[in-house]
Amino acid sequence: MIEGVVNESYDAVIALTAQGPRGQTRELGAIIDTGYSGNLTMPPTVVRELGLPFAGRVQAFLADATRVFFDVYEATVLWDGQPRQITVHESNATPLVGMALLRGHNLNIDVERGGRVAIQANR
Repeated sequence: MIEGVVNESYDAVIALTAQGPRGQTRELGAIIDTGYSGNLTMPPTVVRELGLPFAGRVQAFLADATRVFFDVYEATVLWDGQPRQITVHESNATPLVGMALLRGHNLNIDVERGGRVAIQANR
Protein backbone atom coordinates (compact mmCIF):
# COMPACT_ATOMS: atom_id res chain seq x y z
CA MET A 1 0.00 0.00 0.00
CA ILE A 2 1.11 3.52 -0.81
CA GLU A 3 0.10 6.19 1.67
CA GLY A 4 0.13 9.96 1.55
CA VAL A 5 -1.62 13.01 2.93
CA VAL A 6 -3.93 15.81 1.84
CA ASN A 7 -2.01 19.09 2.14
CA GLU A 8 -3.21 22.59 3.12
CA SER A 9 -4.29 23.26 -0.50
CA TYR A 10 -6.35 20.04 -0.56
CA ASP A 11 -3.89 18.30 -2.90
CA ALA A 12 -3.55 14.54 -2.38
CA VAL A 13 0.23 14.05 -2.14
CA ILE A 14 2.33 10.88 -2.09
CA ALA A 15 6.08 10.29 -1.95
CA LEU A 16 7.70 8.44 -4.86
CA THR A 17 11.23 7.30 -5.57
CA ALA A 18 12.29 7.75 -9.21
CA GLN A 19 15.36 6.03 -10.60
CA GLY A 20 17.54 6.76 -13.60
CA PRO A 21 19.28 4.24 -15.87
CA ARG A 22 22.52 4.29 -13.88
CA GLY A 23 20.79 3.64 -10.56
CA GLN A 24 20.67 7.23 -9.30
CA THR A 25 17.50 7.98 -7.31
CA ARG A 26 15.44 10.99 -6.34
CA GLU A 27 12.57 11.28 -3.86
CA LEU A 28 9.59 13.20 -5.20
CA GLY A 29 6.44 14.56 -3.63
CA ALA A 30 3.76 14.07 -6.29
CA ILE A 31 0.16 15.23 -6.47
CA ILE A 32 -2.54 12.76 -7.54
CA ASP A 33 -4.27 14.18 -10.65
CA THR A 34 -7.21 12.08 -11.85
CA GLY A 35 -7.61 14.43 -14.83
CA TYR A 36 -4.15 13.46 -16.14
CA SER A 37 -4.17 10.26 -18.19
CA GLY A 38 -0.38 9.69 -18.24
CA ASN A 39 1.89 8.08 -15.65
CA LEU A 40 3.94 10.86 -14.10
CA THR A 41 5.15 14.37 -14.83
CA MET A 42 8.58 15.46 -13.74
CA PRO A 43 10.42 18.82 -13.83
CA PRO A 44 13.31 19.20 -16.31
CA THR A 45 15.84 19.54 -13.48
CA VAL A 46 14.92 16.09 -12.15
CA VAL A 47 14.89 14.55 -15.64
CA ARG A 48 18.46 15.83 -16.17
CA GLU A 49 19.63 14.89 -12.66
CA LEU A 50 18.50 11.29 -13.21
CA GLY A 51 19.84 11.17 -16.77
CA LEU A 52 16.56 9.78 -18.11
CA PRO A 53 16.66 8.56 -21.72
CA PHE A 54 14.55 10.50 -24.22
CA ALA A 55 11.65 8.45 -25.63
CA GLY A 56 9.92 10.97 -27.91
CA ARG A 57 7.51 13.87 -27.96
CA VAL A 58 3.72 13.77 -27.60
CA GLN A 59 0.87 16.18 -28.11
CA ALA A 60 -1.70 16.64 -25.37
CA PHE A 61 -4.67 18.85 -24.60
CA LEU A 62 -5.05 20.57 -21.25
CA ALA A 63 -8.40 20.92 -19.47
CA ASP A 64 -8.95 24.31 -21.14
CA ALA A 65 -8.38 22.70 -24.60
CA THR A 66 -4.93 24.29 -24.99
CA ARG A 67 -2.71 22.10 -27.18
CA VAL A 68 0.73 21.44 -25.67
CA PHE A 69 3.69 19.20 -26.46
CA PHE A 70 5.62 17.17 -23.91
CA ASP A 71 9.04 15.58 -24.14
CA VAL A 72 8.74 11.98 -22.94
CA TYR A 73 11.41 10.07 -21.03
CA GLU A 74 11.79 6.55 -19.65
CA ALA A 75 12.16 6.04 -15.92
CA THR A 76 11.74 3.52 -13.14
CA VAL A 77 9.65 4.30 -10.08
CA LEU A 78 9.27 2.30 -6.92
CA TRP A 79 5.55 1.66 -6.89
CA ASP A 80 4.13 -0.18 -3.91
CA GLY A 81 7.64 -1.43 -3.13
CA GLN A 82 8.29 -2.78 -6.63
CA PRO A 83 10.27 -1.24 -9.51
CA ARG A 84 8.00 -0.24 -12.38
CA GLN A 85 9.14 0.96 -15.82
CA ILE A 86 7.12 3.98 -16.96
CA THR A 87 7.17 6.94 -19.30
CA VAL A 88 7.46 10.42 -17.80
CA HIS A 89 6.19 13.67 -19.31
CA GLU A 90 8.57 16.56 -18.69
CA SER A 91 6.73 19.56 -17.21
CA ASN A 92 7.76 22.74 -15.38
CA ALA A 93 5.41 22.03 -12.49
CA THR A 94 5.03 19.98 -9.34
CA PRO A 95 5.17 16.27 -10.24
CA LEU A 96 1.76 14.76 -11.00
CA VAL A 97 0.70 11.12 -10.71
CA GLY A 98 -1.81 10.27 -13.43
CA MET A 99 -4.35 7.59 -14.09
CA ALA A 100 -1.99 5.34 -16.08
CA LEU A 101 0.22 4.90 -12.99
CA LEU A 102 -2.87 4.29 -10.83
CA ARG A 103 -4.22 1.61 -13.21
CA GLY A 104 -5.05 -1.60 -11.34
CA HIS A 105 -5.24 0.16 -7.98
CA ASN A 106 -7.87 1.54 -5.63
CA LEU A 107 -7.46 5.21 -4.63
CA ASN A 108 -8.99 6.41 -1.37
CA ILE A 109 -8.72 10.05 -0.26
CA ASP A 110 -10.07 11.51 2.98
CA VAL A 111 -10.63 15.01 1.61
CA GLU A 112 -9.71 17.23 4.54
CA ARG A 113 -6.47 18.93 5.53
CA GLY A 114 -4.21 16.21 6.86
CA GLY A 115 -6.52 13.55 5.42
CA ARG A 116 -5.25 10.13 4.51
CA VAL A 117 -4.39 9.14 0.93
CA ALA A 118 -4.24 5.38 0.34
CA ILE A 119 -3.44 3.54 -2.88
CA GLN A 120 -3.85 -0.22 -2.83
CA ALA A 121 -3.44 -2.81 -5.55
CA ASN A 122 -6.61 -4.56 -6.72
CA ARG A 123 -5.88 -8.19 -5.92
